[in-house]
Amino acid sequence: MKLPRRTLLSTAAALAAGTSLARAQAPLTAEPWSIPAPPTGSPADELRIHTDWAQLQQYRADDVRVRALPAAERRVVFLGDSITRGWMVFHPEFFTGNGFIDRGISGQTTPQMLVRFRQDVIQLAPEAVHLMGGTNDIAENTGPFDVEATKNNFMSMVELARTHRIRIVLGAIPPAASFPWRAVPDPVAKIRALNDWIRAYANQNGFVFADYVTLLGDGAGAMKPGLSYDGVHPTRAGYLAMESIATAAIGEALARNG
Repeated sequence: MKLPRRTLLSTAAALAAGTSLARAQAPLTAEPWSIPAPPTGSPADELRIHTDWAQLQQYRADDVRVRALPAAERRVVFLGDSITRGWMVFHPEFFTGNGFIDRGISGQTTPQMLVRFRQDVIQLAPEAVHLMGGTNDIAENTGPFDVEATKNNFMSMVELARTHRIRIVLGAIPPAASFPWRAVPDPVAKIRALNDWIRAYANQNGFVFADYVTLLGDGAGAMKPGLSYDGVHPTRAGYLAMESIATAAIGEALARNG
């Protein structure tokens, strides 16, 4: 039996917090990144798809809080999927101690991230955005993978950021040999090809590229042992390893003009 991706992340989040899933779901005032997403295909998930496809409600209230923070406490927004969301779950101090804001949502694809970009990035007025996505495009979470559409979504988000003078860090998609929640053909080749394009796009346009693959990958397209709990999502050790790359990339981006 295959476990839905959101169930996997929810379980990891509860373990990281040292609580049961039932306890993690209970508080209505819990931080948005600590609330487990409903399992894929569940009635709650189906309702969400038809009423809030891009999940704008996930961070809407917290965005109000963040906009009132001093600029130093919202310097960088991390926009992404469950890999970004899990970062805050496993090591929240990396965000709170550096003026970083996590805006990852489990299961999201780049078209959903694009819809959220104004609310969850631009309106927070950060100095920079760390943009990492594409895993769920390749996993076909919201439909067949169309590489050109994914590239267009990245370019649209980048153009929005540039228009608002937000510096850009493009993060590599972490390696994955397969997806626990869905079987798709050639995920390794697709991740490598999309990462090659992201790197080239960043270099051609003067953006910073954060290469997590060299650090996390085993050379054959999978995660190194101990750095992922399911082959896709990093463990705490994986995130701690990624932080040196993220910190250097953000520092470089903030040092650049415009």
